Amino acid sequence: MAFPKIFFLLFSVAVLSLSSVHMSQAARHLLDTPAAPPPAFTVPTIPSLPKTTMPPLPSMPTLPKTTLPPLPSLPTQPKATLPPPLPSTPLPTLPTVPTLPKATLPPLPSTQLPTLPTLPPPMPSSQIPSLPKSPLPTLPTTLPPLPANPLPSIPTTIPSIPTIPSTIPSIPFLSPPPSN
Repeated sequence: MAFPKIFFLLFSVAVLSLSSVHMSQAARHLLDTPAAPPPAFTVPTIPSLPKTTMPPLPSMPTLPKTTLPPLPSLPTQPKATLPPPLPSTPLPTLPTVPTLPKATLPPLPSTQLPTLPTLPPPMPSSQIPSLPKSPLPTLPTTLPPLPANPLPSIPTTIPSIPTIPSTIPSIPFLSPPPSN
């Protein structure tokens, strides 16, 4: 939002500076001037210089060819031989594990499993003892009174709003000086 304000301000300053009285008079007097005077001077022409011919370059001398000595040959390396094979000695044999006798379990006793006892027949309903009838306690129907704590009072009057002055006070440095 600030950019258009600055642009407008700069544009206004430029228009006001270009629309001064002197600029307007100068624009009017442009039409009153006689035709443009002839140019003050003409640009001199540069004379063409004679072409100079360069002497031919001397030919390149031929350089002698250098011969490089032949590279020395690599010495021959003796052929690598493998060490003699190790003597073949038989590996020692592992000791044998002695066989253990097979364990046999004694036979299970051939006794019969005990039978589960049968449930007793259900009891007839006449044999259930009845619970004693006791009177239930009575609950109070009214609550005790609450303590009387006073509530804060609500203001009934609205505070007055300050009035806005209807006249603008005069500012001494903005008002014109008094006339004498």
